[in-house]
Amino acid sequence: MNKLAIISDIHGSLTGLERALEQADREGAQRILLLGDLLYHGPRNPLPDGYDPQEVANLLNARKAQIDLAVRGNCDAEVDQMLIEFSIMGEYAVLLQGSRKVFVTHGHHHHMDHLPDLLAGDVFMQGHTHIPVAETRSGIHLFNPGSVSLPKGGYPPSYGLLDEQGLLVKGLDGAELLRLDLNEADSGL
Repeated sequence: MNKLAIISDIHGSLTGLERALEQADREGAQRILLLGDLLYHGPRNPLPDGYDPQEVANLLNARKAQIDLAVRGNCDAEVDQMLIEFSIMGEYAVLLQGSRKVFVTHGHHHHMDHLPDLLAGDVFMQGHTHIPVAETRSGIHLFNPGSVSLPKGGYPPSYGLLDEQGLLVKGLDGAELLRLDLNEADSGL
C-alpha cells in the first residue's frame, strides 16, 4: 500500500499547504487526499498566514497527478472549481481498502456524531472542525487530520498520513500528535 497524505482545511494558506506537502514528501507519501475548504478562508475565520488562494490552486494543480481525490468543504464553491484542474465538488467519496470501507467527507453534513452506515472496522474520515481525531468508537475508526492553516482546540497546524500501519496525525513540524493502528484496533472487535 502506498502512503497517503491527508490534508484538510487549507483555507487559502499557501504557507500551510507548502509546509504540509514538504512534510508529506519527507514521509514518502506518494498520494494526496484533500478533505475540503481549499481556497477560501470563510466568513467566520481570520485570514490565515500566507493567504494566497490563487497560488494554492496553482500548487494543487501542479500536484494533481498525486491527488487521488478531493471532497467539497463548506467554504468551497463552484468558482473555486474554475481554478482547480481536478474535481473538488463531491460531497463524499467511498474507498475500499481490502474489506474495509473508508468514507471520506468534509464533515459539515456527515460527521462523527452523524455517521453514514458503516460496519465495525470501517473508517470515517472528515475535516471541518480543525481539531485532529484518531480514535475508535463502537468499532468505527474515526479520523480528522486537523487543519494546516487554522488549527483549533490548542493543536498546532497538522495533516494526516495513511499507510499499512494505520492513521497518523502529524504537526507541520514533523511531530507525531495522534496515531490509530487499524490492525490493532480491529483485533479488539
